[in-house]
Amino acid sequence: MAPLFDDKPDISHVLLNGVRSAALPLTGAASDLDALIEGIGEARFVLLGEATHGTHDFYALRAALTRRLISEHGFTAVAVEADWPDALRVNAFVQGEGDDQTVEEALGDFQRFPRWMWRNQEVAELVRWMRAHNASQRPERRAGFYGLDLYSLHASMRAVVDYLEKVDPEAARRARQRYACFDHFGEDPQHYGHATAYGHASPCEEDAVAQLLELQRRKPLGARDEDARFFAEQNARLARNAEAYYRTMFAGRHDSWNLRDTHMADAADALAEHLSRKTGQPARMVVWAHNSHLGDARATQMGEQGELNLGQLLRQRHGRATYNVGFSTYTGTVIAAKEWDGPGLRRQIRPALPGSYEYLFHKVDLARFLLRMEDLGEAASGLRERRLERAIGVVYAPRTERWSHYFLANLPAQFDAVVHCDETWALQPLDADAGHEEEDAPDTYPFGL
Repeated sequence: MAPLFDDKPDISHVLLNGVRSAALPLTGAASDLDALIEGIGEARFVLLGEATHGTHDFYALRAALTRRLISEHGFTAVAVEADWPDALRVNAFVQGEGDDQTVEEALGDFQRFPRWMWRNQEVAELVRWMRAHNASQRPERRAGFYGLDLYSLHASMRAVVDYLEKVDPEAARRARQRYACFDHFGEDPQHYGHATAYGHASPCEEDAVAQLLELQRRKPLGARDEDARFFAEQNARLARNAEAYYRTMFAGRHDSWNLRDTHMADAADALAEHLSRKTGQPARMVVWAHNSHLGDARATQMGEQGELNLGQLLRQRHGRATYNVGFSTYTGTVIAAKEWDGPGLRRQIRPALPGSYEYLFHKVDLARFLLRMEDLGEAASGLRERRLERAIGVVYAPRTERWSHYFLANLPAQFDAVVHCDETWALQPLDADAGHEEEDAPDTYPFGL
């Protein structure tokens, strides 16, 4: 591993000119995404990242590409970095089912921090479009909206019981009995994790595993039950993995990260298998998640420190059937909190650090461009030199930006393509308690610390 402080390699004229030659400007024309779709080819898993969780430009570009992949190339799933039961309510809406009359209602289960990540105008527009598109499609051609994440321990357990109440009350009784193990810890799963990790209580692992195994043994009660049984099984799988995740939170960061991303990869595979079985042909899906989940971890400093991620696992399992797109920005505004569970504020993104990939792309002097790694030619070797790459999540800490938001990476090994937007703008939250301007504060810290 290279020294931690060796993070500002020179940007040579040869490298800069090579990137400029390969960069494809994005002008807003309808044909902008043609080259990216050509690069995707026959890939079944198209992974669309983001460098922040609160940037309008990333959401809008991902939505534009997703619409084309659905309408022109037969993709039937949008799988996102969100909880399974919350996303299922949206899925019912886009399928023309359920009780919700508006997209705002359909997004109503996204109440866990950060709500703005999915309750925003950009997602709402895509969901509206999916509902309208599906209305003119045969059932097997309709596109669904699904979650891959595992934070919804209690909601998923309730969903399992609700399903069984409808099809097998005795099985529902057994499920309630098993899941009652979690009742002693309240609604916050971290209380469960803390108590069991430090030996203050016995874990509920055996009960969660037993419930999953029982559901897996159940046969669908006809074609109408096939989706409902699968959805319940996914919730039971989530409950089992969430139980392990919250225990490992207190054992070490890498263990919990790896368990979470492995769960997301397994959920994507299970969903693809389910949809393929229903239609009789290999399903194709778009995955939305942060760059840190979708860029191949093996090409990053985190991978060298023991982390794997969703993008790495899908590449390892599916090879060239996976196409991985990263997104980056040099400066602009973003919705992000100052601390965990804080309000989402419209905040200024500092210009990228010298020597970083974002700084290099700024020097290309194009407002927006697409860079396909296959087009780099001789410039690829220079771009593979490890550089800093920025990642802003739901919390942004500009005063400690170098240590909080940058890591070393080999970008061409991380992604198949990158979309760079030099100046970006914050997304538009649906909720009134998010999106306010950050109050100005005196900045007495050195830049980049």
